[in-house]
Amino acid sequence: MNKEVLDYVVEKTHGLMNAASCCKEAKEAAQRWLDAVGTDREAEETKKYIAELEADIVTVDGLIQVAESEMGVKIFGAEKAKEVAAHGREIKAAGAVYCDCPACQAVEAILKKKDEMLS
Repeated sequence: MNKEVLDYVVEKTHGLMNAASCCKEAKEAAQRWLDAVGTDREAEETKKYIAELEADIVTVDGLIQVAESEMGVKIFGAEKAKEVAAHGREIKAAGAVYCDCPACQAVEAILKKKDEMLS
């Protein structure tokens, strides 16, 4: 991958890792990828990192579904769950495909560079 793409993905990866909404698995995959950059493990870890990101990104429909579930109430609390569901419907109406939390935004940005990362 060229330096411009690498620098971009590294920056977004740090943003992902610093996001409160980033899950443990994504943080671990991100760190493994960062540790592998410039080594003979980079290509393999890039594939694993992309696979983890693809598994972790939350669609806006998934966000709404979770927020409106019992699990959503447990995660967010009753009032916040309603707000999250309403927010999800709002961003979906505006054309969003994915959740707009900081972690999902970082993942979406990284995945837009997927082909360049793999080349």
